[in-house]
Amino acid sequence: MLRLLIIATLLWALPAGAEKVVLGLSQDEVAITATFDGSSLLIFGAVKREEPLPQDSDLDVIITVSGPPGPLDIRRKERRMGIWVNTDSVHLLHAPSFYAVASTRPLDQILNMDDDQHHIISVDYVMTTVGPAHAAPELDVFTDALVRIRSEADLYQQHETGVALDQETLFRTSLDLPANLVEGIYSMRIFLVRNGAVVDRYDTTIEVHKVGMERWLYNLAHERPLAYGIMSLVIAIAAGWLASAAFRMFQR
Repeated sequence: MLRLLIIATLLWALPAGAEKVVLGLSQDEVAITATFDGSSLLIFGAVKREEPLPQDSDLDVIITVSGPPGPLDIRRKERRMGIWVNTDSVHLLHAPSFYAVASTRPLDQILNMDDDQHHIISVDYVMTTVGPAHAAPELDVFTDALVRIRSEADLYQQHETGVALDQETLFRTSLDLPANLVEGIYSMRIFLVRNGAVVDRYDTTIEVHKVGMERWLYNLAHERPLAYGIMSLVIAIAAGWLASAAFRMFQR
């Protein structure tokens, strides 16, 4: 009930327009602790209209969440004379560490290729920037392998019917964030689609960061590596000594 009241207030406050997105989030940040084993992100919102609901087309909603991008080398291993060695490779200048797409229906049924490519929605277009000096003839083979590996780790997700849309006005979805998230700013986009074309887009961000002991250890390792190394060595020696003392005690 509270969420509906918030959405109604935002709808009243928005300026006039054809169809606009009003968004809500269950949280705008994710805290990574020592016991962090994943999180669930609830995304809900509404469509604001100043005109009657169009009757000649259906409305669809697409939601994407993208983690911090970075360069990536994808290498293919082959067995040569009984030894596995790296052969061909592809260098991606831009590959998101996490990418999830949720939609009311499969993308190929609701979105035309031009808008898909223009807004970089599907995974196929997220990783198309390749360094020419490192490009391999079978680019699709390498990117498909990357998508498969990261999908198995829940880092790449596609939910073709994951968005529930009620009377073409209220929408909601829930995304499961895995435990192996990369720290940083995650971008979220919501698209309204009619007749295969994007009619509105809303952008926001979610912060994923370490807290507590995880943050202290991370800062220590990066800002004072010598102190971190000495502390790790002391802990390892102490743990070995305690294990040895306990073993001797049980032998008596």
